[in-house]
Formats: sequence, structure tokens, C-alpha cells
Amino acid sequence: MSEDWTEKYRPDTLAGIIGNPKAVADLTSWARSWNNGIPEKRAVVLRGDPGIGKTSAAVALANDMKWDLVEMNASDQRTGDAIRNVALKGAKFNTFSDNGSYMNAGEGGRKLIVLDEADNLFGREDRGALPVISELIKNTRQPVILIVNDFYELSKKSAVIKSNTLQITFMRPRVTEIMKTLAKIAKNENVSVNEEALKKIAENSNGDMRAALRNLESLSFGRSSVTENDATELSERILKKDIHTLLNAIFREKDAMNARSIMQNIDETPDHKMLWIDENIPYALRDKGDLTRGYEKLARADIFLGRVRRRQYYRFWAYAGDIMSAGVNVSIRSAPGPYERYRFPMYLSKMARSKGVRAMKKGICLKLSAILHTSTSRISDDVLPMLKVMLKNDPELAKAIADTIGAEAEEMAFLLDAKVDSDIVKSIVTPAKVNAKKPDIIERQEEERDAPDEKSEVIKKEPPGTQKSLFQF
Repeated sequence: MSEDWTEKYRPDTLAGIIGNPKAVADLTSWARSWNNGIPEKRAVVLRGDPGIGKTSAAVALANDMKWDLVEMNASDQRTGDAIRNVALKGAKFNTFSDNGSYMNAGEGGRKLIVLDEADNLFGREDRGALPVISELIKNTRQPVILIVNDFYELSKKSAVIKSNTLQITFMRPRVTEIMKTLAKIAKNENVSVNEEALKKIAENSNGDMRAALRNLESLSFGRSSVTENDATELSERILKKDIHTLLNAIFREKDAMNARSIMQNIDETPDHKMLWIDENIPYALRDKGDLTRGYEKLARADIFLGRVRRRQYYRFWAYAGDIMSAGVNVSIRSAPGPYERYRFPMYLSKMARSKGVRAMKKGICLKLSAILHTSTSRISDDVLPMLKVMLKNDPELAKAIADTIGAEAEEMAFLLDAKVDSDIVKSIVTPAKVNAKKPDIIERQEEERDAPDEKSEVIKKEPPGTQKSLFQF
């Protein structure tokens, strides 16, 4: 089997990273500062959308600087203990290279530590990782790179990550830059691709170089040439661009049947499409009459979606889709206004950003429900809001709760509305970990388990030869 093109043509040096000259220059400058000792910013955060070269830049930097590479990505176990054992220990002490030679940091020997997808640290699998990452950033003696897609989601949980790191933003490369790179690769693979086909592939990638290269590879399989007709068979890889096509057809074109056709060909549920239309309809329709009629059609479509949920009768999806596409389109009677950039649904943004918080809240409610012998919904609705207020005003109670439920640093940060590496969280969680006191409910369960069984004592005191009943067995 031939090698995957995304790996085969991954840049070996930073000179091969396309579309981000400033980011490459800043990253190179930071790396060279390590030649003069430990710099002020010991860690770098590479931020930007997926597929634009962040991981490739980190690997290329290690090659350029002749550094060995330690990489932890989302497929690795990234609990606090795992990061401490792999990354933190390697970052504090002199170590050995991959070939077994001794690396003395004082003499310039370095190992680059890369935490890929560092913003995806949610759930039980990555519990305890964020405090260790904060410690790594502050105390590392080796260069560290964090790669993130959503820096805001990560930085709001730790002040250290925001203030003690150098943030470098990677941008999506332009279509022309992607076309030049694809042309070189196609030539190297002896595949003839005309300019229109290259443009179509580049446009469909929406700035994702990895997606563009995979499309070119799939189209070239078993062929010696790729034409524009071949490239038009590609489906849009980025949902956002599909949705933009739909919104343009609904709000800016006078073709209801075309809007209906695009609605049917987008591989998303009507509920998801409605969120996009609902978010953008007040910006796209400025005429009051158009806005009133558009919302009326959207409300009718929502009625059918409600019937789908209640009756589990999914044929109503067709009616909902027709009304929210063709129906909204024909309700617009005024000429299109100036172009407005379409907005991502606020509801989806809030749900995505609160994913980790909701998982954290669920875990806390489970622990408290076991202690208080009530449902998690009762804990969430009635107990948790009041408990958070009490804990903020009573540090001793906060310590007792942390000790009782065995709370992690992230959980106490949630309960106190504080950063996970703040002094108040450290003062509460660290003593609980050191004392390692068992929760009272567990101690009582162990005492009951170890206590002698009264029935067994009675049986032992019976005189020999007495016939035992079936219940005694």
C-alpha cells in the first residue's frame, strides 16, 4: 500500500509551511531564544483551525533545531499522571535522545515537548491534566508547544496558559497558495491536473491544506490526469461552506426550487439547518414585511419538527425542509440588501464551549447524589446552586466537601467559579490529596463490612449436633 500523501508530503522544515510567514518567523525566533538559556516564555501555543499546518510546523521546528521530539496527542492517555510521567519529567531533567545518547540541557541538548489538541481535555479520561500542564508551562527546562483549535476554551480555565505562554496564530492559506502546493505534488506523482481542477480542489478545501491534499489523492487514484469535471464530483468538505450556499440560495436568490434542492442535498438534520437560518434571518432580511413573513414560515417548519420529535414520524422532515427553504425564499419580496457575513448559530457555540463544563457538572452531581441519597436532577436543580454560594463564603466547608467527595482540582474550580490553578483551589484540593482521607460514607461501609455478622455468631453458639434449618445455610 502506498504511503498516505498527507504524511508523505508533510513539510520537513519550516520553509515548507505555506501561508503563514509571520507565524513561522515568530516560532523560529522563540526557538532560537533557547540557545541563550531558558527564555521568559517557556511554552508556545499554536492556535488556529484544523488542517492548516500547526502540527506540521511543530515537527518541522524540531527538525530545523535538531531537537528530539516528544509528542502527546488526543489518542494518548493524557491524565495528570500520564502527562507528569511523560512530559513534565522530561521537561525538568536532562534526558536521553531517541538513539540513546545523553542530552545535557546546559550544553544545548534539547527535546521539544508537543501536546497536540491541548484544548480537548474533557471527561474522565483527561482528569487532572490541566493543573499538570500549568505546572509544565511554569517549570519546564525544555521547549514546550501546545497545539489548540480553540484557545479561548483552554485559556479561560487556567490563567497560567494565557499569561505565561507565547501565542502564535496560524491562518488559513489562500486558494492560490494551496494551488501551487498541489501542482508541485501532482507533478511529483506524475499526475496531470489542469488549473481549473486545482482551483476547484483548493476552493472546496476552504483553507484546509490537509483536506485539499486528500481530495487530490483520491481523484488521482488509478488515473494519470485529473480534469475540472472530475473535481466537480467532490462534495464540500466543510459544512460551513455548504450552509453558506444554502443561506445564499434562500436569502439572496429568486429561485425557490434551487433553495429546496440545496436543502435536500446538505447532509445535516433539519434542526441543524434551522438553527443557521434562524440565527441569520434578522440580519439578511431588513424589510419588516419580509422579516415577518420569513419568521412565520420558520415557525410553521418548527411545528413539523416538533411533530417529528413527538411522533417519531420522520417523513415530516420533508415538509419542514421545504417550508424553511422554498417557503422562506418566496416570502422575500424586496431586493437583497448589502451582503452580510453569515453568523454561526449562537446556540451551537454555547453548547460547544460548555461541553466540558456540562461533563464536569454531571460528574459532581453523581458524587453528591451518592452522598446525599437523591437524584442527580435534584442535585443539579436544587442543591448545586445553593452549595456553590455556600462554598464561596465558607472555605472550611469547601475543604470538607472536597475531602468527602474526593473532588479533583477541576471540580473544585467549577464549584468555586475559580481558575483551576488559583490559590483558593490549590489550598483546598492539595491538603485533601496529601491527607488522602477516605470519605465518611466509605469508612462506614468498610466498618459495616468488617463487623461480625450477628446471625453467624448465633449459629456458632448452638450446641453440637443440633439440626440446622435451611435458612441458616
